[in-house]
Amino acid sequence: MADVLLFHHIQGLTPGVLAFADELRGAGHTVHTPDLFDGRTFDSIPEGAKYAHGDGAPDFEALTDAVAADLPAGLVYAGFSMGGAQAQRLAQTRPGAAGALLFESCIPLTGEWAFGPWPEGVPVQVHGKDDDEFFAHEGDLEAARALVAAVPDAELFTYPGPEHLFSDSSLASYDAEAAALMKERVLEFLARV
Repeated sequence: MADVLLFHHIQGLTPGVLAFADELRGAGHTVHTPDLFDGRTFDSIPEGAKYAHGDGAPDFEALTDAVAADLPAGLVYAGFSMGGAQAQRLAQTRPGAAGALLFESCIPLTGEWAFGPWPEGVPVQVHGKDDDEFFAHEGDLEAARALVAAVPDAELFTYPGPEHLFSDSSLASYDAEAAALMKERVLEFLARV
């Protein structure tokens, strides 16, 4: 069974993120769900972004590094949107990653924001909606396609529609059908890492 470090999205550690983690636990996996917002949740993406990018916002890299430091190597790093960027950073920079699950987020392998080359032998899945304003229209989908082209054990799964955070059952953007298919693919991935 896999040991997963799962980072929440910009609306916080919502009941939907916790429910997703519980579904993975129900399949026998260990899932760590740190709260990078210290109990805060937000009703919208703009509200969460105002907090996450505002004056006095936490140093999310330092927080995620501290969480990972207390856990063993061999983790699958996973995250939704903003949390996906942190998961990708750790998968690429912390030795011993077992895999990465990037939900609605993918940072390019080259360029200003890059974390360096993808580590050899680390499998990765990327999931997102094909008309999502943040994932499909801000470069993440293009970065995911490049990742799949460059990394032998990389998979990209797109789902029809414009919803961002579509797998969070506590949000209005929830798409039950797409979320169920994503969960099925994630469980297959975790079963083989």
